[in-house]
Amino acid sequence: MAIAKIEPPPRSDFGDKAVPWEKRHAAGKDLRRAVPLESHAEWKTWKGRPDPLKLLAASNMGRQKDLIPLRMGRMAASPFTFLRGSACVMAADLSKTPITGIPVIIDGDAHLNNFGFYGTPQREVVFDLNDFDEVTIGPWEWDLKRLVASVNVAGRENGLNRRERFAAVSRSVEGYRLNIRRLESMGLLEIWYLHAYPGRLNPMVKIDPKSEAVFKKVLAKALATDNRALVPKVAERRTDGSWMFRDDPPVLTRVSASTKAKVTDALNRYSSSLPRERNFMLSRYHVADVAHRVVGVGSVGTRAYLVLLFGNGDSDPLFLQVKEAAEPAHGPYVPQLPKEFLHNGKRVVLGQKALQASNDPMLGYTDMDGRHYYVRQMKNLKASIPVEWLTGASFNFYAWACGALLARAHARVGDTARIAGYCGNSPVLDKALAEWAESYGDQTEQDHAILVDSIKRGKTRAQIEG
Repeated sequence: MAIAKIEPPPRSDFGDKAVPWEKRHAAGKDLRRAVPLESHAEWKTWKGRPDPLKLLAASNMGRQKDLIPLRMGRMAASPFTFLRGSACVMAADLSKTPITGIPVIIDGDAHLNNFGFYGTPQREVVFDLNDFDEVTIGPWEWDLKRLVASVNVAGRENGLNRRERFAAVSRSVEGYRLNIRRLESMGLLEIWYLHAYPGRLNPMVKIDPKSEAVFKKVLAKALATDNRALVPKVAERRTDGSWMFRDDPPVLTRVSASTKAKVTDALNRYSSSLPRERNFMLSRYHVADVAHRVVGVGSVGTRAYLVLLFGNGDSDPLFLQVKEAAEPAHGPYVPQLPKEFLHNGKRVVLGQKALQASNDPMLGYTDMDGRHYYVRQMKNLKASIPVEWLTGASFNFYAWACGALLARAHARVGDTARIAGYCGNSPVLDKALAEWAESYGDQTEQDHAILVDSIKRGKTRAQIEG
């Protein structure tokens, strides 16, 4: 198994002399001689490519066995859901593509559906990356390729022809390339201050009326999605006046008293991962009930619990998600992380804090029964853009916006000037990755067909919903 050749993260030494961004830009430009931009255009399977079903079976190890058929069924629904759930397959494939070696903290799963709206501690809604289960240190281009592959495959399902898919992917790469160039000379602290507010979109690009309408609709949904609004949807009072979750299988199921006690104890350990002032605030809440909750496509089968707490009375609810953090999909193909990040819950939390412009104040980590977990608010003014709504200009705008946001995330944690120098000012990289994404879209459809055929022949158990 090949390990990607990437530079180690820079060490902290305030005595080092700073290298001007212009020189680092030139170094990135020079890198094109070793790894030409055009080299990213080609995708083809290689001799010995692992069977995607075997990779998925390996990723199912350690998951809850009764939920694995649900995971397989959801992935079989379409090539796009297959792509969403098969980060392990794409990680193996990316390890065989040209690698620049410039490291960043990568999201590891930066597909279109992993961008969305959420609330800041100041209760404003921002647009950003919002899923970090696969976060690790790796080449920046792996995130961009994951994004453009999702643009291509989602475009197919939205009825875009090949020319339209090429244009959408090109726009996504252009968004990344233009924003990374804009940020390369910006002050480092200034980059960390940047936020993307849906109501105040970046003036770098003009938003079309349909995209603006979609953003406004989803923003309104996010503003109405909070802890109080969720209580009547998922919980009810017992005869003694206390609260309990309602069973809604397979998504939400009540747990035994012993499991409830374990989760509550795990929250006690989680509290020590929070800053002391937040720990004090959390200590004034008390657990009312715990349920098991089935989460998104790629995470189905991992252990996830929803906890309902109340603070200052019944009008002060808090929902916390306690979600298992497994090994990252790219882990086998990158150098081992420093020891402090080998707790997967801590890895997810620190990666999220690094990449997101603003973080959930309740974000922390814990462990339970020898497994790693991270904890976050369940309903924090969250909403996502329904990608299936988007076609034409609105699809292209969303692809552009996700590319630009990914660039800003990487600018927080990587050598922005070197990446910008490598990407260049021309559309060469845009076209190369558009060609790559088209070929990888074909690969995804082939892999999805293998899964569907295996289910039909009874070799893979699947629970088909709906």
